[in-house]
Amino acid sequence: MLEAINKAFLLGVGLATVTKEKVEQLAKELTEKGELSVEQGDELVKNIMKTSEQAKQKLESEVEKVVNKVLEKAHLPSKADIERLQQRIENLEKAIKKGE
Repeated sequence: MLEAINKAFLLGVGLATVTKEKVEQLAKELTEKGELSVEQGDELVKNIMKTSEQAKQKLESEVEKVVNKVLEKAHLPSKADIERLQQRIENLEKAIKKGE
């Protein structure tokens, strides 16, 4: 029963957008209806939040990969490219000042 509720909730709300307040409210409602014990409600909250966090991390990673591919194809500099150029500029400025 707990597993079915867990899956239904995750599908209904969406893993990457689950908030702890929503999960706690669901667990409270199910506990009040007698469908879950307090312990099961706590376990439900814990499991959903863990799964949600994993989904968020995976989504962020996938989005980062896609953005990097788009930047590469568009021939736009990455943040690392800009930081390297900034460092080179600073080094050149120091070298020029030493030569003056």
